[in-house]
Amino acid sequence: MLVEDAQLYKFILDSGLVSKEDLEAARTEAEKNNKSLGSVLVSTGKMTTDNLRRMQAYMLGIPFVDLKGKKIAFETLSLIPEPIARAHNIVAFKKADTSLEVAMLDVNDLSAIDFIKKKVNLKILPRLTDSDSIKETLVQYQKSLKAEFGDIIQKETDALKMISDEKGSDATSEGDLKKIAEGLPVVRIVDTLVKHAILQDASDIHIEPMDNQVLVRYRIDGLLHDAMVLPKQAGPSITARIKVLSNLKLDEKRLPQDGRFKVDMNNEKVSFRVSILPTYYGEKTVMRLLRESISGFTLEFLNFHGEGLERIYKALKQTTGLILTTGPTGSGKTTTLYTMLDILNTPDVNISTIEDPIEYQMARINQTQVHPEIGFSFAQGIRTLVRQDPDIIMVGEIRDNETAALAVNAALTGHVVLSTLHTNSAAGAIPRLLDMKVEPFLLVSTINVIIGQRLVRKLTDSKQQYKLSKDEFTQLEKTVDLERVLTALKDDKVIKPTDTWKDISFWKAGGATEEESFKGRVGIHEIFRVSQAIKDLIMKGATSVELEAQAKKEGMLSMLEDGIYKCVTGITTIEEVLRVVSE
Repeated sequence: MLVEDAQLYKFILDSGLVSKEDLEAARTEAEKNNKSLGSVLVSTGKMTTDNLRRMQAYMLGIPFVDLKGKKIAFETLSLIPEPIARAHNIVAFKKADTSLEVAMLDVNDLSAIDFIKKKVNLKILPRLTDSDSIKETLVQYQKSLKAEFGDIIQKETDALKMISDEKGSDATSEGDLKKIAEGLPVVRIVDTLVKHAILQDASDIHIEPMDNQVLVRYRIDGLLHDAMVLPKQAGPSITARIKVLSNLKLDEKRLPQDGRFKVDMNNEKVSFRVSILPTYYGEKTVMRLLRESISGFTLEFLNFHGEGLERIYKALKQTTGLILTTGPTGSGKTTTLYTMLDILNTPDVNISTIEDPIEYQMARINQTQVHPEIGFSFAQGIRTLVRQDPDIIMVGEIRDNETAALAVNAALTGHVVLSTLHTNSAAGAIPRLLDMKVEPFLLVSTINVIIGQRLVRKLTDSKQQYKLSKDEFTQLEKTVDLERVLTALKDDKVIKPTDTWKDISFWKAGGATEEESFKGRVGIHEIFRVSQAIKDLIMKGATSVELEAQAKKEGMLSMLEDGIYKCVTGITTIEEVLRVVSE
């Protein structure tokens, strides 16, 4: 269902929408640069993207729909999950007995149509629409979710309050708590909170008791957002329900507890890692959402690129040595580790892991959970794993001297070892390991590559292009070495070899709200390769600053520089990078 350039040329010429001279110039440029005629007309400003879509829809005989200002029933809208709708710019707007009409920006996106057809088991009727229609409709997901779930939670909380009033405030025995936790009102509230979080693509749920209410917050794209406020009476019952799901002690309210449970929603398994902490006003609950299937990610998908990407692939081809990922909690270290494991996961190798907790299940990989309470620690796990004839070992985290020594020794004795460290930069991993009493000569013999990373929020299509003013450029130049970024952009052919910073545009949020402007997160990285010069510095006891300076001389982009690189490509904003990275 594609419009050939020759057909498009004739139609535009006959319609007179673009002058013959401009049309000829666009056709010449398209042929010269191997581009489509439509893309050249849009890039040169002779036609808007939406006008081009309308024209192509007319030529293909596909109806065009305008959804601006139209309210779509939530039952119809929710037939397509919000993440799919946002990723593919496709929304359901009209349902019949045997068919579903969907509005989309690209009617050739057959993979999205096929996915939705399998999910709803209806005939899919594609309709073309414009960007503003898609934007407005996507906002309805948030409003509809809050309205639907708010009504459910209010109704069930009222029912729960009646039960609490009947029982009295002293009904805190384990039997009473279990009865309330398995009652219909609290089951519905917790199910709704969980469903809402999954649909919102949240990474954490916070349930926080306060003086006279319970606050529920979701962490979405790295930032906490207030989701809803519940009456104070709902707090103990919700906590009790989560304890039942996680197989925790109902009557233990003085000590912290950790647990885990799973849900299956829309054929997707999501694991919830639960932490309950006693606070002044009651027990605070935090649940981390973990999507169990991570297979299929690639390093390119995680936004590694250029020289850094080549360094990682080279390290993965080694048969021995240590590969580390570093960064604070929630910076995507585990996702990077599992992606590398997925690349290494071939039939001719034995891969074993020791983790706390096991965050994702992977086929053909032997994954082991540590249990410190019974003496099964990371160190004990590594000792056992090396006797299991492994080729590749993944250690969830290097936390102490013993684990560090065993991981380094395993890398020294013919294994590839992957692990994580909590440090602020890639170069900072070296002093940290030395602090853990690992000998310098062992480090230089084992470490292949260290990856430092952070996560920044990703811009949606609601973004605006702009150029830096002289003052903005001067301020940015004080923070980051822009010449190194410019060189990297040219090396990766992102910009022309003759471009200077005056020719380069950046991007900023263009939506009316944060939710419209940002969706999802993406990694910014630094890839620290242990070269001979770096080895010499380690043996001399160099600081992390000296190690990083040498790595930059050898071509490493720092996280901040990689962030600015990604600002130029339109992935994120300068403000977002500076918010996440400070040097």
